[in-house]
Amino acid sequence: MPNRASDEVPEYVAARVRRALAEDPRTAELGIQVDVRGEHVYLCGSVSSQQCKDELDLVVHEREPWLRVHNDVHVVEAGEPGEPEVLR
Repeated sequence: MPNRASDEVPEYVAARVRRALAEDPRTAELGIQVDVRGEHVYLCGSVSSQQCKDELDLVVHEREPWLRVHNDVHVVEAGEPGEPEVLR
């Protein structure tokens, strides 16, 4: 197995990272965009908590430890619904 991004096509590495994020129970429900450039992986999207964001890093490091992770994922915490919208 390659241990450096230069050994492999970036699209293949990105596909592996996306698959790892989709299959791992800690991150399975997340729709995260993955972009690999050299030895760097950029993650974008939204998650519901800081814990979910942190788990993205863990999963990527476990699967591809040689990648430098740039986690640009936003935490969007869902709260109680507000007043119902009245359409007129």
